Amino acid sequence: MKHTESLKKNYQFRYVYNRGKSIANKALVMYVIKNGKDFNRLGISVSKKVGKSVVRSRVTRLIRESYRLNEENIKSGFDIVVIARNSTKDATYFEICGSLLHLLRKHCLVTDIKQKGEL
Repeated sequence: MKHTESLKKNYQFRYVYNRGKSIANKALVMYVIKNGKDFNRLGISVSKKVGKSVVRSRVTRLIRESYRLNEENIKSGFDIVVIARNSTKDATYFEICGSLLHLLRKHCLVTDIKQKGEL
């Protein structure tokens, strides 16, 4: 398994927002920029507009788990910020996983076609 760190500081998120490339779909928005390291750093942002704390925590866990299960197929050396849109509050795991993989493919970050999280 590859090693992925978390983006935690506000300045790290701002750097990716300002300099990274963004692509969005119905459920998620993804910003990506190269980080010059041999591992990825993942940041997840879920606004209060999505729901109360229980809903936001659930969405965060689903995004993190979708990333973790497909981590071996994702190229290394990138900072990735995933922003949940309002429609994710009622989404299932498979919908979120499909949205995440769609955005990773659009950013050309997926190395292998076979995914564990999809049906």
